[in-house]
Amino acid sequence: MGTDRRWITAYATFAVFTLLAGQFWRNLLGWWGFGIVAGLVLIGAVVLLVQVRPKWIWRRVPKSTLVFVLLATLSIAWSFYPGASALGVAITLATTLTAVSLVLCLSWTQFVRRLGAALKWVLGLSLAFELWVAIFVGGPVLPNFPDFEVTGEQLPMAFYWSRGLLFDGGPIEGIVANRNLLGMIALLALIVFGARLAAGSVRRFPGIAWIVVAGGVMALTRSATVLLVGVIVVVAFAFALWARRVGPDRRARVYWTAAASLAASVALVAVFWGRLLGALGKSEDLTGRFDIWNSVIGLAAERPWFGWGWVGYWVPWVEPFDDLAVRKGVTYLQAHNAWLDVWMQLGVIGLLAFASIVIGALWRSWFLAVDRPMDAAGQPLPHSAAAFVPLLLVVALIGQSLAESRILVESGWMLLIAVAWSTKWRQWEHEPLPADPVPLPARVALPAPADGTTRPFDTLDER
Repeated sequence: MGTDRRWITAYATFAVFTLLAGQFWRNLLGWWGFGIVAGLVLIGAVVLLVQVRPKWIWRRVPKSTLVFVLLATLSIAWSFYPGASALGVAITLATTLTAVSLVLCLSWTQFVRRLGAALKWVLGLSLAFELWVAIFVGGPVLPNFPDFEVTGEQLPMAFYWSRGLLFDGGPIEGIVANRNLLGMIALLALIVFGARLAAGSVRRFPGIAWIVVAGGVMALTRSATVLLVGVIVVVAFAFALWARRVGPDRRARVYWTAAASLAASVALVAVFWGRLLGALGKSEDLTGRFDIWNSVIGLAAERPWFGWGWVGYWVPWVEPFDDLAVRKGVTYLQAHNAWLDVWMQLGVIGLLAFASIVIGALWRSWFLAVDRPMDAAGQPLPHSAAAFVPLLLVVALIGQSLAESRILVESGWMLLIAVAWSTKWRQWEHEPLPADPVPLPARVALPAPADGTTRPFDTLDER
């Protein structure tokens, strides 16, 4: 059993790291090397499911996920680019399978611990990489295996792995080669590390140290997008704390205040749009996003109901993605808005399915965070900081989805599926599972409290 647990721990950390830092493997090993790494992650997910054999209970499965994946698969039949759609569907299915295997074969506590470990690896390696570039290179660094032609002309800075600006105060890109992505990883780390520290599941000094590291990396990325997402996360956290304190009978004023605050925020943004962009260092068109959005909306309007076919992350070798979003010599491969991306690829039907996944995960994680947990006998238990993690992760993903499409691929999709499935499972927490025909050596459950209650979302400590 010890060996089983060690390999599961190693595999889960490796899988989450790969989903967080896929670009690291692509820059380091090229596309073929990345394909081998991704294949190992997928094989590991299958082995994990076969070894653990988690119980499959239909009513504990979020049906919206299955509907979305089924619709994406069926879209190959009407896709404008069937080959690219088949590839995109295969990648989405592989990512979904990996996410599901992790949340079904690990407890939520174990999943968060592996997520935290992977985040530490990304942050630590990113700082070490940027330090190496700044000291020994002193300038921009290209990927080891560039998928573009390197000429004597000045390349757009977006093509570089790192700009080597650590000693200039950033922006830094880290091993993921993108400051917005690295900033988002740092924000996720702040959520996970902060919750674990507040829950008392880590030693104080290391916990504070990693929070400082995550905060420092987030600041060095100088990402305005992540800064705004961070503000949204803080506001959501504040409202969740308020909802906890007033209790379920007096939450109407919380919701009315939240609605009023949202309306006021939209009005203020509309009035002070120019000043806000200036303060954030953004151009009037949000660094070209308006042009990309207009192109995507125009394309979606041609096939509004079922879209052009699922592809996930755009592929640059097929129409219309080869020249749909080109800015300053760089071909961008996303709509920079997940909702517009889904509408273009799967139409209104796909957008409804995607919204169902997001809203369901947000709804369940909200009440998980604000409602007092109950034991098997229906008696209230104390609140815990750990219960905030699913909510804040989803809020961060939703905030990012307004300016990036990362929620549809790699770590964004993995985290969305993980929260959606874990919180759905939580709705049936006190319903007993059927007896296991054989021991499950890999799913290492937390020791149960003396009263027999299982509280997977209310602790982040393995104890």
